[in-house]
Amino acid sequence: MTLPTNRFLKVNGLRLHITEQGKGPLILLCHGFPETSHAWRHQLPALAQAGYRAVAPDLRGYGTSDCPEAVEAYAMRELVDDLLGLLDALGEDQAVVIGGDWGAALAWQAARVHPDRFRAVAALGVPMMQRAPAKPSEIFPKTDQVWFYTHYFAIPGLAERELEIDVGMSLSKIYSAASGAAGRRDDPSTPNPFGMLPRSGGLLDVLPEPRGLPDWLPAEDMECFVKSFETSGFRGGLNYYRNLDRNWVNESTLEGRRVEVPALYLVGERDTGLAIPGMRELIEAMPVAVPDLRVSRTIPGAGHWLQQEAPGAVNAALLGFLASL
Repeated sequence: MTLPTNRFLKVNGLRLHITEQGKGPLILLCHGFPETSHAWRHQLPALAQAGYRAVAPDLRGYGTSDCPEAVEAYAMRELVDDLLGLLDALGEDQAVVIGGDWGAALAWQAARVHPDRFRAVAALGVPMMQRAPAKPSEIFPKTDQVWFYTHYFAIPGLAERELEIDVGMSLSKIYSAASGAAGRRDDPSTPNPFGMLPRSGGLLDVLPEPRGLPDWLPAEDMECFVKSFETSGFRGGLNYYRNLDRNWVNESTLEGRRVEVPALYLVGERDTGLAIPGMRELIEAMPVAVPDLRVSRTIPGAGHWLQQEAPGAVNAALLGFLASL
């Protein structure tokens, strides 16, 4: 089996860092926030061993990939164009696109808009959702005392100042609180970095200081993430959230368009997203928007960082899905 390699590609006017392993049909692996391509360290060798060419980019704004200055440079249209550019730079006509968290949202949209280039899609955590009836900034809750975390992320510079004081502690708190070990999502005492926040404080204020790293995150892997965010900062990743309203406006042109390619959906039993009211109903309704949804499965005990927390279950599901194509 080939070993993983790292290189830079010129894509959509940017320089993107990729990690790749294996030969065969192309699989693109898209990470979420706050992660990097290192989140797919368990999937790259498994896919390569099974006869696939697995490529995990640091998405724009992350790691050693370029981090454009303009907030609008992180809109979903630009991100999808990055994936198309990756296919071209890799000399491939098609790929299966797999994503977790923000990478899942990106994977759904890429397969929805360009089914000729993305022949199948697998999403972890974030389901395919129909366009909301109003802008996200108008729907997500807020009062004078508390607001949904996306409102906090939406203000340029605010979350960056908090998260970049101590990158290691910030990541440690977020990773621990959103992992399956933190507790059940139907228990209001379980900390959630992706929930409601007090308007008088920040994201980290609501999260306990972890006693150590989660079992699924060895120190050397944590150090990879810390070094990446010490290099890039958090601005690029936060800019994805600052385009939620812009993405909603742009999506009006896709009204009624479904994801027609074969699809797989996996979610951790203790994913933070399941604490959002109505999320379970959205998951159950997915076949309306994804008629060829072949598998929708919950992974017991796992949290939001599904491919890192339960790599055996995720790899088995992905390889079974890929073999069915």
